[in-house]
Amino acid sequence: MKTVALGVGVVCVLLSAAAQLLMKRGMTPDPALIQNATSGPLATYQHALGSPLVWLGLCLYGASAVLWLWVLSRLDVSLAYPLVSLGFVVTFALGIVWLGEPFTWLKAAGCTLIVVGVGLLAHDA
Repeated sequence: MKTVALGVGVVCVLLSAAAQLLMKRGMTPDPALIQNATSGPLATYQHALGSPLVWLGLCLYGASAVLWLWVLSRLDVSLAYPLVSLGFVVTFALGIVWLGEPFTWLKAAGCTLIVVGVGLLAHDA
């Protein structure tokens, strides 16, 4: 049962990372918003409310949260919660591939430390 819960936990992390990427893509500024530097938070939130990608991202967050409750009911929080940090690694990699964000060795080193840390915590569990 612990293996299944870990697998569902990884699915939660992937859903959450996908949600972040979809919302980022959905919030990529409209050229009209960029040209109008005086547009404030209201224009930003109006843009968000009209973006299907933002809505899809929010739905994925909701699905992740519901599944995460099941994971927390099956695993010690000291094992489950470090899985969340793997989301940083996934979003870093997919941000580079899908969003064209810059790769840096410093970020890659940070991600490596995260993976090593999660591995150590999982090994101790």
